Amino acid sequence: MKSSVFFELVEIKAKTASVFPFLMGTLYSYYHWHSINALDLVLFFIAMFLFNMAVDINDNYWDYKNATGDDFRQKTNVIGVHNLNIHLVGWLDFSFTVIAAIIGLFIVYRTGLPLLYLGLFSFAVGFCYAGGPFPINRGPLGEFFSGFTMGYVIYLIAIYINVVNNPLVELNFKFYGDALLSSLLTVFAISNLLLANNIADQKEDVGLGRKTLVYYLGKNNSIFILKWLYVLGYLALFCSVLLGLLPKLMLLTFLITPIVYKNAKAFSNNPIKKKTFPLIIKNLLLITLTQTVTFILGVIFKL
Repeated sequence: MKSSVFFELVEIKAKTASVFPFLMGTLYSYYHWHSINALDLVLFFIAMFLFNMAVDINDNYWDYKNATGDDFRQKTNVIGVHNLNIHLVGWLDFSFTVIAAIIGLFIVYRTGLPLLYLGLFSFAVGFCYAGGPFPINRGPLGEFFSGFTMGYVIYLIAIYINVVNNPLVELNFKFYGDALLSSLLTVFAISNLLLANNIADQKEDVGLGRKTLVYYLGKNNSIFILKWLYVLGYLALFCSVLLGLLPKLMLLTFLITPIVYKNAKAFSNNPIKKKTFPLIIKNLLLITLTQTVTFILGVIFKL
């Protein structure tokens, strides 16, 4: 398998959706408690990246297997387009998953059971997203699970690993709630990525038997939700800074709102997969990158 085909199979361009929440979770733990657990953090990054690739391989695998027509298999799905061996793809998915699980269990041994529960949730979502009898991506909850798992759970795990041995940290409701509020802009930006994808693929999804959120709400209502998720995300960022959960310098993230608005408007006016959907991908990259950079500046200058 050529490297370019492999990167397409694992959807390497979408990995910012997991890498930036990981970085921001690490920054959050250092900003509040100056706690960094380097070894377990590196191990988690490796396991997270492997499992993220496994999930995308799994998605392509089951989309290929569950496709109702050859047109989608041969012209859209990466496995059919590049004539990949379906059994090799399956074993690659299995291998990445097993390695990620072994590393994850080792980190659980070193840090505690809360990580096991978070890991099991992530693995369940990862497998059920495209596999199993009722795949998540064929129903109305895909946006919730993708945004919550990648935007919040990865962020939370990075925080937990860094602070679990810090006696000053209480793992209570406030701990988890503060982490959720401070991650919501990322959560909603990731959710919007899938929502925009489903809006652009509305006709194709109906033909493939997928009843996504767009199927139930319609295109116009879904576009309305997409716009407001950005608004709510920025509101959550503002509240997080106001409450002292995030550095004040992260308010600089508001400087990119004209670009985010312009991209969202262009997509809303003409939601086409190849033409305007990349603008929503750019929004996700821009939002997460800007948050990470301003978070780093906030940590350095303590503002």
